Amino acid sequence: MARTLSTMLPLGTPLPEFTLPDGNGVAYTLGDQGGNCGLLVAFICNHCPYVKHINPVLAPLGAQLAELGVGMLVISSNDADTYPADGPIQMAQTAAELGYTFPYLYDETQSAAKAFGAACTPDFFLFDAHLKLVYRGQFDSSRPNQGEPSGQDILRAVDALVAGKPPLAEQIPGMGCNIKWKAGNEPDYFGKA
Repeated sequence: MARTLSTMLPLGTPLPEFTLPDGNGVAYTLGDQGGNCGLLVAFICNHCPYVKHINPVLAPLGAQLAELGVGMLVISSNDADTYPADGPIQMAQTAAELGYTFPYLYDETQSAAKAFGAACTPDFFLFDAHLKLVYRGQFDSSRPNQGEPSGQDILRAVDALVAGKPPLAEQIPGMGCNIKWKAGNEPDYFGKA
């Protein structure tokens, strides 16, 4: 497991606009998934131990956010040819097994991951009602085999958003497995072409 930190996209960045399919082939436009208060986008995958660590609390988080007027969606950008456990069929199975109430989308070309500056799984991005970035960073301070996941960092950011407060001053980079890029498709934010 290669530990990778999130790139910390600049606050205020507009939501990159994409239409992506879920594991069953149903297309979703990202900007249409926001609630009255905002949208949480997370880059995840099926096989990553960091994602498996937080999976038990992702579905409840989605329900909690919906009650607060914040939409949620998750995206897998991993190369499913090299990592077949992260393919669309397996994504649909995972979403059903875990009770996701939000879309689990497939970024086959990895264009969405690049536009977000996503680097790891999980990698979180919270946008306000105007679809401007107000939080990016860790889910919480727990890690696999180190504490129980709570989503406390995300929830603090959401609480500030819903209350109309400015973005959190302290935002800690997320950590997880690196996104599994297709050969020759690594983004330039890693110093590669």
